[in-house]
Amino acid sequence: MTNYSFDAQKTYAVIEYHWLQFMAQTYSDKCVIGISGGIDSTCVAALACKIFGKDNVIGISLPCNGQKDAADVDKVFDHLQIKRLDFDIGDAFYEVLDGVANNGIDISYVTRTNLPARLRMASLYAFAQSIPGALVINTCNLSETLQNYDTLWGDGCGSYAPIKNLTKTEVRKLAKWLGVPDDLVMKTPVDGLQDFTDEERFGYTYEELDNYIRYGKGDIALITAIIVRYKSGKFKIDMVNIDGPDFNFPDYIQKKNV
Repeated sequence: MTNYSFDAQKTYAVIEYHWLQFMAQTYSDKCVIGISGGIDSTCVAALACKIFGKDNVIGISLPCNGQKDAADVDKVFDHLQIKRLDFDIGDAFYEVLDGVANNGIDISYVTRTNLPARLRMASLYAFAQSIPGALVINTCNLSETLQNYDTLWGDGCGSYAPIKNLTKTEVRKLAKWLGVPDDLVMKTPVDGLQDFTDEERFGYTYEELDNYIRYGKGDIALITAIIVRYKSGKFKIDMVNIDGPDFNFPDYIQKKNV
């Protein structure tokens, strides 16, 4: 693999400058962030704390009839010491499913998988729009977005996206630089909606994916698989354009064809 080069301090400086400008332009001073226990939301919350101070960061835990890795959510809040709000979307989830089923429609696996993400986003906006000066902060990274792994109008939404142009590898490096505990930094990525890890779903690792995104490296089978996933979700990338910092990294995945 290519030696992955990344300067966390310089990247942080770009995010800080751009995010401060965005908040000033929107007359906002508080960040509402869904805390899942994963590295992306943890990194975004840690960034917000460093830039705006922990008193201006509101973390919301949104389990769906409980959460397997609830201990990691607790660990994030204990580490960051931000305001915590909790809302279980389980009742809303089953009410929607019942509404679909009661109209004679068979509920698909995809519906069960994506509905929680959309209910969480609706809930985050309900909280944020009831807190003066608050905005919902998106926590998606470039690797997942380019692999069709965020939910349209679910976790793929938000009012500002500080890590939208960083790969998973870069998010981990940035989180480590911010002082996030190592067990959270290196936690196996899972979306919490199904029984497989991200990498099991992809069929390749984030290391392999990110080395292709940044350096165009990989064998033909890997590149083909990455491009197919990218093309299948490109319509979502074209539809959703959330503001966020640009780091001017090379983006091979959008320039090469297989």
